Amino acid sequence: MIVSRADVLGMCMGVRRAEALARKAAREGVAGARRVFTYGPLIHNPQAVAALEAEGVKVLDPSLVDSPQWEDRLRGSIVVIRAHGAPPEVYARLSSLGAQVVDATCPRVINSQRKAADLARQGFRIVVAGDKSHGEVTGILGYAPKAQAVESAAEAALLARSLAGSPVALIAQTTIGRQEFEAIAAQFRGKAEPFLEVNTLCPATSERQGSLEALAKRVSAIVVVGGRNSANTQRLFMAAKASGKPAWHIERAGELPPEIFAFPSVGLTAGASTPDSMVDEVESYLLGSST
Repeated sequence: MIVSRADVLGMCMGVRRAEALARKAAREGVAGARRVFTYGPLIHNPQAVAALEAEGVKVLDPSLVDSPQWEDRLRGSIVVIRAHGAPPEVYARLSSLGAQVVDATCPRVINSQRKAADLARQGFRIVVAGDKSHGEVTGILGYAPKAQAVESAAEAALLARSLAGSPVALIAQTTIGRQEFEAIAAQFRGKAEPFLEVNTLCPATSERQGSLEALAKRVSAIVVVGGRNSANTQRLFMAAKASGKPAWHIERAGELPPEIFAFPSVGLTAGASTPDSMVDEVESYLLGSST
């Protein structure tokens, strides 16, 4: 079997930065005998989160930040804000408890937060195109009063009618697809006045999909490695299936199906939150089991 990697795959800049900051916080926590938490899972990859837990970094459920029962545990702790960011009130709450806040928010997400705040001050109604339950989206919404999120073109059409004639600025969740963003933006054109499209799509998603497209032309099957709760990995898998080649989305090498070893060539790609070690593990398994 020949195993070929996509030219662009695996952890993006923002995720690598977040992981590095979390590991540094873990070392500081050990040195100072302090608790270390991440505000929600640092990234959407269960294996990477488990590796951090083994170093003493615990996941803090965002809903517990305001819980009186957690005040003593958070007081004096180190809390790493995940790559997806958080609303401003979270920073204020943690600071009021004397926690040391380490901001691992992806710089691209910070840019979206700042744009939302700035345009809201200018009088625009902020709409975020993306998954309402995603940490990045809830964080951005916190920077603009009355901001709303829409997940589909149908939902955007309803909101566009209610905001007709009002100034609207549409901001993209960094990991949604370009076509999704365009379909949502189309609903506001000609209705909102004025209407600004703030294309904050991260190139990491399109770069990985473009690289996958090139990979699919030279292999007979495709394996996508990454967390099942990772939005960009899910979209990468959808693109792999759309290529027409047999495709599998796995988190670990042990999930590979036996039938994959019947293919003469397998392409390997990975989502933007997938650690290098997981990609290496899958490649080694494919090569070792095919000999």
